[in-house]
Amino acid sequence: MKFSGTKNYITTQDLMVAVNASIELEKPLLIKGEPGTGKTELARQIAQGLGLKIIEWNIKSTTKAQQGLYEFDAINRLRDSQLKSCDIDNLNKYVIKGKIWKSFESSKKTVLLIDEIDKADIEFPNDLLQEIDKMEFFVYETGEYVKAKHRPIVIITSNNEKELPEAFLRRCFFHYIRFPDFETLKKIVQAHHPNIKKSLLDSALKNFFTIRETPGLKKKPSTSEALDWIKLLLADDLNLEDIKKSGKNILPKLYGALIKNEQDIELFEQLAFLSRGES
Repeated sequence: MKFSGTKNYITTQDLMVAVNASIELEKPLLIKGEPGTGKTELARQIAQGLGLKIIEWNIKSTTKAQQGLYEFDAINRLRDSQLKSCDIDNLNKYVIKGKIWKSFESSKKTVLLIDEIDKADIEFPNDLLQEIDKMEFFVYETGEYVKAKHRPIVIITSNNEKELPEAFLRRCFFHYIRFPDFETLKKIVQAHHPNIKKSLLDSALKNFFTIRETPGLKKKPSTSEALDWIKLLLADDLNLEDIKKSGKNILPKLYGALIKNEQDIELFEQLAFLSRGES
């Protein structure tokens, strides 16, 4: 089972090596990188490329590790016991299966995405060590063991908001998605917009990288924001001259797709003021 990318997702050689190494080792693939560099989309494309179902677990600050396994609805059972109209001894009907359980019980191999694990509490990764390592867990309320029928391909993403525990890191294969260079980003845009004119694409990407590489920028625009901006350029039917004109004014047309805070807008306004003064 080898992943070699898909027509809609441009992968680098080192990323493909990382994906296939984690599959071969049967270890979770921990993916880090700037927000918007395609970490979540990678898991979806792995599933598509290998013809597998994907089960996505989106982590929030309030998410607990136990929720990935199961939850026991004790409140509903208590209510049923008061009504005396239900079989409260059938504990299985009060067990709510989590995403990990669903991936374990699947009749076919799946891709399990644990998305943005660094959003959760610091103990969250450690609480899943044994279950992800042994591919089984115990349900205390019913006294049953749940064991994976097929070991899922586990993809874990992180935006580096928190440091992850060393014990957790030891059990993962790690890869950092670097921001794509000019040529790679060009291929990514062409995969989404195959009919875009080369001259327009080159000019747009030069403007994009000029903004991204500006010293002092608080938030650098991401790959996904570059795609959004170019989509707007095409929707407005802007031509090469429109892009060139905007370049003289520091900020390009429709810059709201790229710049997301007032500090960065002020930075470019100051640069424009200095540029006019030098002229």
